[in-house]
Formats: sequence, structure tokens, C-alpha cells
Amino acid sequence: MKRLLVTFAIFIAVTNVFSQKKPFTIEELYKIKSVSSAVLSPSGEKIAFVVSVPDLKKTKSSTSIYVMNSDGSNQRQMTTPTSASYSPIWSKDGKGIYFNSTRSGSEQVYYMSLEGGDPIQITNYALGVSSPKLSSDGNKFLFTAMVYPECGADADCNQKISNSSEGGPIQAHLADSLFVRHWTEYEDGQYSHVLLYDVLTKKVIDLTPGYINSPSFAPGGSSNYSFSPDDKEIAFDSKRVKHPEKSTNNDVWTVNIDGTGLKNVTSKNQGSDTDPRYSPDGKFIAYLTQTIPTYESDKVRLAIYDREKGENKILTESIDNWVNEFNWSKDSKAIYFTVQEKGYQPLYKISIADFKIEKLIENVPVSSFDVSPKNDYAVFSYTFTHKPVELARYDFSKKEMKDITSFNKEFTDSIDVRPSEKVWVKGAGGAPVHVFIVKPHGFDPAKKYPVVINVHGGPQMQWMDSFRGDWQVYPGAGYIVVYPNPHGSTGYGQKYTAAISNDWDGKVYEDIMKVTDYLETLPYVDKDRIGAMGWSYGGYFMNLLQAKTKRYKCLASMMGIYDLNQFKEDTEEQWFSNWDLGRKNFQTMSPSEYSSNFTTPTLIITGERDYRVTYLNSLRYFTVLQTKGIDSRLIIFKNDGHWPSGLKSMPLYYNAHLEWFHKYLGGDAAPWDSKKMVRNAQ
Repeated sequence: MKRLLVTFAIFIAVTNVFSQKKPFTIEELYKIKSVSSAVLSPSGEKIAFVVSVPDLKKTKSSTSIYVMNSDGSNQRQMTTPTSASYSPIWSKDGKGIYFNSTRSGSEQVYYMSLEGGDPIQITNYALGVSSPKLSSDGNKFLFTAMVYPECGADADCNQKISNSSEGGPIQAHLADSLFVRHWTEYEDGQYSHVLLYDVLTKKVIDLTPGYINSPSFAPGGSSNYSFSPDDKEIAFDSKRVKHPEKSTNNDVWTVNIDGTGLKNVTSKNQGSDTDPRYSPDGKFIAYLTQTIPTYESDKVRLAIYDREKGENKILTESIDNWVNEFNWSKDSKAIYFTVQEKGYQPLYKISIADFKIEKLIENVPVSSFDVSPKNDYAVFSYTFTHKPVELARYDFSKKEMKDITSFNKEFTDSIDVRPSEKVWVKGAGGAPVHVFIVKPHGFDPAKKYPVVINVHGGPQMQWMDSFRGDWQVYPGAGYIVVYPNPHGSTGYGQKYTAAISNDWDGKVYEDIMKVTDYLETLPYVDKDRIGAMGWSYGGYFMNLLQAKTKRYKCLASMMGIYDLNQFKEDTEEQWFSNWDLGRKNFQTMSPSEYSSNFTTPTLIITGERDYRVTYLNSLRYFTVLQTKGIDSRLIIFKNDGHWPSGLKSMPLYYNAHLEWFHKYLGGDAAPWDSKKMVRNAQ
């Protein structure tokens, strides 16, 4: 009894501490600083990193380079926030840093000594220098730029075509093959190429010529290329197939820095091979690989290519989850890598001598990381549900982790950033479903609260115990937020991940029903006020809930699929729809087939430049709901694709959800007027 009283006293004390803090709001979200891109100096004594500070009123962020000692001491801001500075690279002597900046009006590389002074512009290439990589002799940069293949690296030629007086702004899009468009852009004759910039001669060479993206396309751009240690060769990934829209067959290629000797080093694998990185001793190229052709959600493995023997070897087949990021040790004796695993991204190490795998850090969502030259510690960025991003250092021998930045401490000292609780619910076929629960600000176990269930997209991805605006804005307004990892999620074994393909409406639906059943048993849950939301596949799933059940008070569907047949014909990356919707009767999974069942009020959000799930799916869904007299709201972000702009569109995204939930679930805090936000933005 005494123990119970002590436990209750602790609970009351903790509750009082949280209740004294201010609730999390949309405005508070845009006071959080982002800390990223930690890179150790050659000696391992210092760290360069990037800090981004948002400004909601100006709808832009300022981004600066910082340097500090590897233990977090002697922190200094190296660049001013008047112009964006990012992508730090240490000079070979460790006495200064190179970085990208737009201060000249275009993206160029600058150098700054640790002793201070004004940055010195190193490159001056009219097309801009994106994602630079420095050669070992310090005299060359690899970078990417969008070029017309007929021009190659000739900036004047490229600009002449872009600014042609004959055409002016493009009035039509012409295509003789797919892709016509990809992600958010039309394919109008430009391709991403790897270029070589010689600092001494200012000469620029196109190392990956042709009508092909090299490196392979990635949303937001790719930096999947690297110098060999002797600077004589580069490696890059590229999809060089006849029908790129149907294929996942990326390969790792090498080419000499004079443009000769092009070689495919992964030609035997018809799956995807990406992100090549040379070992510091030059003996190997490490890369990520998938072995099943056309299946973008096959298990991601770590592999190496032996340059002398010409042999490829997969290293992580024994790990039944996806490898995420990796780095070579400075002595080439090991590779460090992260894995998507049960809501976290632990750090692993594999020895090249005997291929022994060791888990070094667990139960932490490790993001970008670097390992010291002596392999005695790692620095990385990370978050938890209740903790905005910071940099941490982990000492391998002591097995100790500590924060080495505190940019968001003042924020978390005054704002109630809610933690998540983890439970396991028996789902389809008896498989356990991992569920994260975030309780609202000022939580009182004696009260009942409305619930919002958030189903993730992908559909092959995982929700993590990491900070996210959705996990805080809605609890700050009085809602319980629940985010589960049902069948199809990564991190719980490849069989669990693969279970969703051709079964979008089966095991996942059963999982979410059983999670909802569990939530209704909790004494603090108001089972008459449960809503659901989802993005991409999660948006499709909201539309599926509309078709199959009436148990949710309201729904919010973002970038969601309404008609699977329309989606299959409209989406640009056809390898995905061909695989995941490969069965002949896939249309039976389509929400559009069951419109007679629709009754639930629904918020619909989409982007006009979303070429993954075209906005016409959402427009058609909205038309059906309106025709049937079902309360619904449609928001189309005019300039956004599958991911709305963080500062320009996401505030409306959050507020629209709060308005909808407030209307049907009755949370504590009244939101702004979304209609007024739209008018003010125009």
C-alpha cells in the first residue's frame, strides 16, 4: 500500500510539472530549431553542423553553420543567417570548412577559416553547385546540376535553351516516352548529372552525359556519388533501362574523372543498387541493395563490391529489417549503419574482416551520424516523441549517450512536449501491432478524451518514437493521438512488411479495427469521439474506412487514393502500382466501389502538383461526398506536391485538422479560421 501511495504521489508531481507548462500550439511548432548534418573534423576533435531557425511570419527559415568541440564545448556560429549556409565539408587540414550558400544569388561553394573572417567563394558556376563532395587533394568538387544533355556542362548553352526567346516560358509539355512528369516536375528535357569542378582551372566537366538521370532521381535531389580515395574515379547510381517508369533496376556505376571507362559494377542484380561509397583504403565500394526486381519495398541490405576481385557480397542478410544510412570507419575495417527496427533506428557495426555484426546503440531513432577516426564514439542527430532534435555523442566503450547541443532546451522547459507510451495489440492473424499513444496536455486519468488515430503512408514505412508536429499539435489541443504500425510497416521483419502488397484492405484494416477495440477499453478514452487521419496510403485508408465502417466520428484524408484504377493509370512510378496492385481484381480494394456506404464527414487535403497521387482523385472523392450531402471540406495546395511546403502550407494543414476535429470530436482549444488563412495567403 505504501508503494502505491508513493507511485501515485510521483504521478501527481509529474502531472503538475507538465500542467505548469504551456500547451503545444501551431505557433509553438515553428519556434523549434532544427539541428542536423553533424560532420567530424579529420582529427575528430571538432564537429561542424547546421542549425535552421524557422520564421512563421516570414514563411522562411534561416540556416547557419556552427562548429564546436566533439564534447559539445566551445560552440561557435560561423555564418550569419542573412543567407542560407548548409552542407558543411571539412578541409583536409581541418583548419576550415567548405559549405554551400546562396549568398551570391545562386548555390555555390564557399570556404571559411576557423579563425574567422569573411567566407571566400570557391565556385562560380552559373547553373549552381548542389551537394558538393571534396576530392582528397582538396582541388576538385563533385556536384549535381540539372542540364540539357545536348549542352552537358556548358552553362551558357544550358541557359540559352532555358531562356530561349523562341519559346519563352513553357506553354506545353512534349513527351515521346515515360516519364512525362515525376514527383512535382514535368520532364522537359533536363536531367540531373554529376559534374566535376576543378578549383584551380575553374573548368567543369560532365561525367555522366546522356539522356538519363545520374545519379538516380530522388525527391529533393540526390547526393549518391563519391570520389575514389586516389581521386582517379567516381562512383554513382543510375537507372539506365528502357522503361524507367516500370523498373527499380538502379545500378552502381564507376567512371574515370576524365569521363572514360564507364563500368556497371552491379549488373548481375536486376533489383535496386544505390548510394555507393568507397572504403578509405580504396579496396571496396559499399552500397545499398534490393534483390527483387520492380519491388521498391524489398528489404534494403548493405553490400560491398570488391574492386580487385570484381565480386559483390551482401553483408546484412541476417538482419530482417531495412538498412537506412551507413558510413565507413576511417580505417576501412568496419561499416557503421542504422536499421529501421520497431519504431527506432539503432546503430550497428559490421567488421569487414569476419563480417561479424554488432548492435551499438538501441532504442534510439539515430539519424545522420559520423564516427570518430579512432572508432571510439559517434555523433548523431536524434529525436524522441517528446524531444525535438538535438545532437548527441555516444561513447562505445562506456556505452554512454549524452546531448552535446541544447538548442531546444528553453523551448521544452516552457512548452509541454508530450511523450508517447508504447503498447502491443494483437492484430490480424495474432501478429502483435506496435502502437504509440500520446496523451493530451493536462491529462487527467479521471476524464475522458477524444482520440485521433493516424495511419501512416508508404505504405511500407514505420512510425517512430520521434518528434513530429502531428504528435504535439493535437495533444496540445486536448486530443489523444495514436499512431500504430500495422501490417506493411517496416521494422518488424520483411514478412510483416510484405504482407500489405495486394492486400491493402485486409490485414491492415483488421489491425486498425483491433487497435480501436483496444482503445475503447481504456478508461480515459471517449469511445463516442474517435476520429482518424492519414496521408498517402494513409489517405487511401481513410477512404477505405469511409467505405467499410461507420465507427469513426470523422475522417481526414490527405493525398489519398479514391479510385485505385484511376491511380494505377495516373501515377508516374508504375513499378509501385504494378507490384502492390498486381492482382487482377485489385479494384475490389478501391473505396470508389462502395460509395453507397459513405456517411462519415471527411476533410480532404491534396496538392495540385502531386503526380504520385493526382489531386483529381481527391476532387472526384469530394464530388461524391458533396453529391451525397455528406459534410466535407476540400483543400488543394496550388504549388505543392505529395508533401506540402513546411512553412507555407503546413500551418494551414494543422489548423484545418484542428478545425475538423474540433467540429466533430470537441477538443479543448478553438483553432484559427482556415478560410481566413487561405484568403490572407492569396
